[in-house]
Amino acid sequence: MESWDMLLQIIILLLACLLAGSLMAWLKQSPLVGYLLAGMVMGGPGSLAIVRGEDHIESIAELGVALLLFSLGLEFSWKRVIGFGKTTLLAGAAQVIVTLLLAALCCKMLSLATATSLAIGAMICLSSTAAVLRVLIDRGEMDSQAGRNSLAVLLVQDMAVVPLAILVPLLSEGGEPAAVAVRIFSILLAAVVVIGSLYFVLNYVAVKAFQSVAFGRNRELTVLLSVIIGLGATWAAHAAKLSPALGAFVAGMFLGNSKFAVQIRADVASLRIVLLTLFFGAVGMIADPVWMFRNLPLVLSVAAIIMVGKACVLLLLLLLFGKSRGVALSTGLCLCQVGEFAFVLGSEARTGNILTESQYSLIVSAAIVTLMVTPWLISFAPRASAWLNRPRRAGRNRDADHAVDHPACEYLIVGFGPAGRGAVRHLEHVRDRVLVLDLSPAGIAAAEGLGFRAEIGDASNAEVLEHLHLQQLRMVVVTLPSRDDAQAILNQIRMIAPQAVKIVRSRHQIYMSEFRNSGADIVVGDEEEVQRALAGIVQQESTKLADLASAT
Repeated sequence: MESWDMLLQIIILLLACLLAGSLMAWLKQSPLVGYLLAGMVMGGPGSLAIVRGEDHIESIAELGVALLLFSLGLEFSWKRVIGFGKTTLLAGAAQVIVTLLLAALCCKMLSLATATSLAIGAMICLSSTAAVLRVLIDRGEMDSQAGRNSLAVLLVQDMAVVPLAILVPLLSEGGEPAAVAVRIFSILLAAVVVIGSLYFVLNYVAVKAFQSVAFGRNRELTVLLSVIIGLGATWAAHAAKLSPALGAFVAGMFLGNSKFAVQIRADVASLRIVLLTLFFGAVGMIADPVWMFRNLPLVLSVAAIIMVGKACVLLLLLLLFGKSRGVALSTGLCLCQVGEFAFVLGSEARTGNILTESQYSLIVSAAIVTLMVTPWLISFAPRASAWLNRPRRAGRNRDADHAVDHPACEYLIVGFGPAGRGAVRHLEHVRDRVLVLDLSPAGIAAAEGLGFRAEIGDASNAEVLEHLHLQQLRMVVVTLPSRDDAQAILNQIRMIAPQAVKIVRSRHQIYMSEFRNSGADIVVGDEEEVQRALAGIVQQESTKLADLASAT
């Protein structure tokens, strides 16, 4: 395909994604669903066939996933990844193995061949890094407990891409154990070389370049170097037969501790958005909408079985590794879809005659369906978590004892991050009448460590607030960064405890009037507080300079 013709195909697909994504946004749904639908309609088998060359487009679009991981890596460090906890990382590894084996066992019970069963298990055991992280970032939930757990599991799954990419070809062509061992050793050696090279280049070359005078004066040089680093790390990992997304994430982490991380993330943002949109459009082009429609009951049944099965596996494993029920359920709902790597493995298995055309079409169609419902499942996950973690009913002995042990709640703090800790600083004299509500076990532990009563729960859920007996509530302080969550909490408090003084944090000044219209008595804006602090500092420093000038 000629380059100009390819450019036209990309423009047409992006235009279709724009229109379909806008329609989904107008319907208050995730644009991601629109991108998938646009790809299904515009290109691929059984479509209008307006867009051609899906293989070339998909190769270009995969860079969007890599840049997403690169941007995310800039926000992390090795210490923070380890901070996810060994148990969560182990749970991610266990999830891949258990899901693969259970899926293979189910397929074997349906009289499928062993190689076919293992290939199908390998296809569905991974989740979609691109879809999950895209929705979590859009919803501002990456720093939630479920968001961090999801990221940890996804990173483990990206590492599992390497052995799975070895497994499927071996199932089709066979291989002696010695040859397999040599192949695995060569890949591990390549991983060490790539990671070591990235560490040296990024820490001793790239950082020095960013610090140079030339880069400071020429904004376009910084943009170019940022894109080169993100795409270069992706190419290096691919050339070493590793996961390209994993290579990009490692590169981002190496630069994450530098003072340039914020700017680099901004530099690659526009290109990342375009390529990621193209990626989801290309994924939609893999499906055959005519085949899906003719076999819709079977496709929906298989998709439902996969999602329920993967969610249950993750739920049980995370519970086994000590996570709370609500967090385990939220993580399971976030990661129960089939990942985009299933299409790569499925194509490999079909080429090796492990999968028939109908089996491949069924798994691919079910995977597309799971990707389409992912935004709804992720948005539902916090409510499901709050419901599972809800306090027991007052009629039970535990709640009766709870009511006796603690005075009525007069001060409610929603969210116990840095803003929440600042809010309780002047409430220590009424500590026994303060209640902290947070979905994060770490936040709960921090509040209890300071001597405050704390409960796990979603404050936007009416049932949770009703069980907290807030009839005597005098003040509520909402410190959550999410505008939608804060609005929902205000609406609930206004109905349950209208007499309470409602103080809300607003990350952006443009939303402050919305909070006041929703019933907030006091709105504290992050930008406004920064403005006051800067004004005070400037005044102090200017006074010092004036005094110094008059003295001389």
